[in-house]
Amino acid sequence: MYQFKELKDTDRIVEIFKTNVQEESDRDYIITVIQNQFPDYKINFDLEDCDKILRVEGVDLQYDNVVDYVNRLGYTCVRLE
Repeated sequence: MYQFKELKDTDRIVEIFKTNVQEESDRDYIITVIQNQFPDYKINFDLEDCDKILRVEGVDLQYDNVVDYVNRLGYTCVRLE
């Protein structure tokens, strides 16, 4: 029999990235692409911030995958530590 482990907030990882995304249409496109690949991630942008912040939250989040996907789409994406 399988046991289900209840996820806690402490199991979730949050990564913050600086991007060069300017337009809402670009933001929406990036979110769609990442969520298609990683449907369990919570993703949002703050385009009002001077660093055009991308925030990604998920369990077993691999930040390098996010950077790679955004870069492949033609945008700058740098993890903030």
